[in-house]
Amino acid sequence: MNVVPQETAMSTGNPDGRALSPAVVVLSGVVGGISATVGALLAVASLTGHAAGAWVSPEALSPGLVGAAMAGVAPALFTVGRARVWEEVRCLVLPLAIVLVGLFTVSVLNAGTLRAVRGGPLVLALFSLGWVATLGVLALAAVGCLAAQYRRRPGGTGAAGRRPVAPLPAWSKPLLAVLGSGWLGIGAGLLCFPAFWGALLPWTVNRADAQGLGVWALALGVGVLGSLAEDDLARIRPALRAVPAVALALAVVLAAHASTVDWTSGPGAALVTLVAGLLVTGVSGRWLLGRAVRRGEG
Repeated sequence: MNVVPQETAMSTGNPDGRALSPAVVVLSGVVGGISATVGALLAVASLTGHAAGAWVSPEALSPGLVGAAMAGVAPALFTVGRARVWEEVRCLVLPLAIVLVGLFTVSVLNAGTLRAVRGGPLVLALFSLGWVATLGVLALAAVGCLAAQYRRRPGGTGAAGRRPVAPLPAWSKPLLAVLGSGWLGIGAGLLCFPAFWGALLPWTVNRADAQGLGVWALALGVGVLGSLAEDDLARIRPALRAVPAVALALAVVLAAHASTVDWTSGPGAALVTLVAGLLVTGVSGRWLLGRAVRRGEG
């Protein structure tokens, strides 16, 4: 495979794709900072046995998983500004928009379970109000940034004439399709039919938990399937940074609450497979990209 390093391939002429909007870079940095802080707070609280989410949860595991996903994706969001074209980051930013809009919608639809409504410690009540307000602003900003991004015209040779820097190996595509479809299907089920799909999870959840987890599962599925559409490891570099970090963060929280999860059930085994699939995908993708770049340099 004749591979040209990404930086070299883009250093001459106009980059192939839409120029990355500064608004997308700013949004990613802001969300990255918030996700790192709030996600770490929720994950650490869950690890100590406390459910510190914006809404009341029957167990500490669900808000901990939401926090772990937030903290895991944060470092990758800080790297969005290194890209020159939109196509290099859309596998990360489009799922980010899904999470922002989805979590805001879930919070509003389940307003009756928010801690500010149900009562409890003042700190958590204020946190739930800030959660909804911040998500509302960020969701609106995400929609506006995407609209501004797609108003930019593509440059370079265009998608049809562009040569991939590091194409996906043929053997990986069926596996990615299965992994992405699994996350997408579970996410859609939890989001649209929380009463039915939530009961299938191997731990106790309420409606808000099921839909909140469904938003993240849906976003992960979109990101994995989006990598198939890109068919270029160099163009999913930011997403490759996020996927293994999210998988490891989820694994830590799940391990801390291992006694509350029914691992012997079918959903329990499926959960292990999906999380392990994310980890293997991220690690192997970064290794393959690194090897391709080294071959190009050689």
